[in-house]
Amino acid sequence: MGVQHVDGDKKANLMLYTLSTCIWCKRIKLFLQQQGIGYDYVDVDSLAGDEREKTLEEIRRWNPRCSFPSLLVNGEKCVVGFDEGKIREAIGI
Repeated sequence: MGVQHVDGDKKANLMLYTLSTCIWCKRIKLFLQQQGIGYDYVDVDSLAGDEREKTLEEIRRWNPRCSFPSLLVNGEKCVVGFDEGKIREAIGI
């Protein structure tokens, strides 16, 4: 997977699935950075072939509609879309 990492002062087990052109995806990245939270992410539209298909399958496990952004928290919960309240609750901030 074309996973990128963003460092932060606060450690969390976050995997963010985004599209490079999505305004809500950009907003969630900015929000996490402003909160000082480190996370991993992949811009799914930058992937191709098997890598893209495997990533989409992973997203569908948590978000059957496969919409973006999809934030996987601790490998247990998925927050779909940019909802600051739900993100704060899921991360515990």
